[in-house]
Amino acid sequence: MSNQFIFKPKHFEPVPGEFKWSAPSNIALVKYWGKKELQIPQNPSLSFTLSHCKTTTSLYFEPKEVDDSFSFEVYYEGVLKEDFYPKIDAFLKRIEIYVPFIKHLSLKIDTSNTFPHSSGIASSASGMSALALCIMSIERLLDKEMSSEYFYQKASFLSRLGSGSACRSIEGPIVSWGMHESINDSSDLYGSKFDESVHPVFQDFQDTILLIDKGQKQVSSTLGHNLMFNHPYATQRFSQAHENITILKAIFKSGNLSDFIALVESEALTLHAMMMTSFPYFILMKPNTLAVINKVWEFRNQTGLNLCFTLDAGANIHLLYPKSEAKETLMFIQNELISYCENKQFIIDEMGDGALEH
Repeated sequence: MSNQFIFKPKHFEPVPGEFKWSAPSNIALVKYWGKKELQIPQNPSLSFTLSHCKTTTSLYFEPKEVDDSFSFEVYYEGVLKEDFYPKIDAFLKRIEIYVPFIKHLSLKIDTSNTFPHSSGIASSASGMSALALCIMSIERLLDKEMSSEYFYQKASFLSRLGSGSACRSIEGPIVSWGMHESINDSSDLYGSKFDESVHPVFQDFQDTILLIDKGQKQVSSTLGHNLMFNHPYATQRFSQAHENITILKAIFKSGNLSDFIALVESEALTLHAMMMTSFPYFILMKPNTLAVINKVWEFRNQTGLNLCFTLDAGANIHLLYPKSEAKETLMFIQNELISYCENKQFIIDEMGDGALEH
């Protein structure tokens, strides 16, 4: 239950300080689409944690006299960003019951991304997880006996309240989120490091992200999730996600790349099929998204290499492939695919181990 995460200090004396964390983005292999109240997923998901696409956040804090409202400033790469305020304010209101000391503090949040601003990569997962870790570092000052397991679990729990997928960005390299009958310690409340057997081929997978469209999506992810409530295929989709996680567990153990490709690409297309069959319906893929998908299929058929794609709720494409095939695959990407990217931008990334304190 979430009551386990309510902080009840015996004695509270706020002191000034600073914490700094970097947290990566992540890419879901089995997608979640549809959520209940307070960011509870309608179905479980499983993701690769990335390494290079990350947000670094410094949180400066000092005591304040009046604790009847939140006091904070938000900077992006040193520039005050008042348009970030509503999201941060909503996040602090959601987590206040679990970290009541934040109302006693004046906060300054300074954040930056390693990936280009407005690149079309959602920074909410990496951003909210980095901020949650900074807040948990303050709590650890007040609770010297806090275990490392509790620290990361509650950080994941808090980050979920800011952005659902953020709970999968705390640890790595593979994380599950959502109750699933065959995954130990799985939870709807936080992400859990996947501790099952994983074949060596899946321990250093590569992810090259093609920036097809850097514009703002015409339909937000929040609205898209809500459209699953009355979706004609919702029940079947939630059941499919459970089944696919069971299948993916077996694939991770066996190292079967053909089965991995089939499942991951099917999941990506199913996610977008849910968007196209909701009401109102919408399409987030762009013509260049489809062009790249067809190029990937053609390349795989011609070479026998294990390149596949996945998609988030947008037009950009994540290209997944084994590290042993990186040289040939990157040559193909640079020669054949970057012309489909906006301003020829793409990002070379790989699996990572999660957040890092600085």
